Amino acid sequence: MKKLNLTLLILFFTFTAFAQSDSLYVLDLQQCIDIAIENNLSVRRSNLQEQLAQVNLNQSRASQLPSLNVGGNYGYNWGRSIDPTTNSFITQQINFTGVSGTANMTLFNWFRITNTIKQNRMSLESSQYAVDKAENDISLNVVTFYLNVIFNRELFENAEYQLRSSQEQLERTKKLVAGGALPRTNELELISQVATNEVQLVTAQNNLDLALLSLKQAMLIPTSQDIELIIPDLTLEGEADLTISSDEVFEAAVASMPEIQSAELQVQSALMGVKVAESGYAPTLSLNGSFRSNYSDAYKQYNIDEDNPYTINRDASGNVITNPTFYQTNDGTPVEEISISPNGSLETVGFGDQMNQNFSKSLTLNLSIPIFNNLQAKSSVQNARINLQQAEITVLEQKNLLRQTIETAYNDAFAASKTYAASSRQVEALEETFRSVENQYNLGAANFTDYQVASNNLFRAKSDLVRAKFDFIFKKKILDFYQGNSLSF
Repeated sequence: MKKLNLTLLILFFTFTAFAQSDSLYVLDLQQCIDIAIENNLSVRRSNLQEQLAQVNLNQSRASQLPSLNVGGNYGYNWGRSIDPTTNSFITQQINFTGVSGTANMTLFNWFRITNTIKQNRMSLESSQYAVDKAENDISLNVVTFYLNVIFNRELFENAEYQLRSSQEQLERTKKLVAGGALPRTNELELISQVATNEVQLVTAQNNLDLALLSLKQAMLIPTSQDIELIIPDLTLEGEADLTISSDEVFEAAVASMPEIQSAELQVQSALMGVKVAESGYAPTLSLNGSFRSNYSDAYKQYNIDEDNPYTINRDASGNVITNPTFYQTNDGTPVEEISISPNGSLETVGFGDQMNQNFSKSLTLNLSIPIFNNLQAKSSVQNARINLQQAEITVLEQKNLLRQTIETAYNDAFAASKTYAASSRQVEALEETFRSVENQYNLGAANFTDYQVASNNLFRAKSDLVRAKFDFIFKKKILDFYQGNSLSF
């Protein structure tokens, strides 16, 4: 049900809600990531590459099956031609038709088909990891913008607090000035301080709007769409320490990061490619079958009249005509036979009869042994081995890049933890300083300059603490991500 609701939300964003700026949607980090992944074109392109890899795998599997093709023809001939049913020369207009079919099946080609299937299966798995890599990149990008919105929101709240504090101090000072306890200059200085804090608040609001704009752009939603982010609990208790080494993070990343898995599968795919290419040196055994038949209206035969099969030939006087034969009686008298003529007509043989009479079949076992093919097989093997070496180099490159990224992220996270700890101590000290100076200022024992310096120092320290806090949270989240953990808070 949760997945269905998310899908409906994405579709609504895509087709309807983008045009309605008055609609407010409350989203958590995972929903933002899902929307960004759904809309991202790089992820869509990776999905299409995965579909192409699936098509190639299906095609290679189908190569194990026999191929079957059937066909037919129909036409006319004029003038001198060959009767397709008798192969004799004729000079007349004829119409003809025919049917044929062929079937072919590879029985053995030195595991070319089997290894091609394995190669395409590994390519499919590699493309699936490529989709995961694209989604991971989008997820990290969204997390960055998401945290940046929360970070700027805390800065905005800090600026609001600073402005309220100055306004409250201004109200107290006005009363003291009205009572003659403080000079008018104190009120004017606080009015200037309030104006400065108002400018800081406007700047903080602008930075917050820009951060929210960047998040919407990363999600590929219109900027007119109003969204509200669910703020997770990002409180850091005590010291921000790292409890794992960079080597441990790298070992976990090698086992879980999709770019490494994809590159290693490409090596296995390239290895299968070498075996496929080497099969070009081996013989191929195949089985072929075919059939054909045809029809022509030139194919005729004489049909005897069964009721009156023949007529006795007579001369003009009505005498029976006889013809001498090679036979004779015992006394040497020649034997003659009566001359007769058959009764009937010359008719075209029917379509079904011709098809049956002309039907032919064949079954052939073929063996093809490569002797010399212009070095095509050798070149294919050389290219496949080069591809294998390139795939192996890509794995090393991906691992080196991953190690460098993790080492940099680890050092950044370590430095961020120290910065956060120092900023925390600084804020604690400046809060005490500000409270002391504020009390003295209210009693008239401190001037406005001391108050302003203490206030500004505390404001900058709190801003630095917020920045250090989110910097550490983000960089630690990156380390968690490389260990295979979820990006959600």
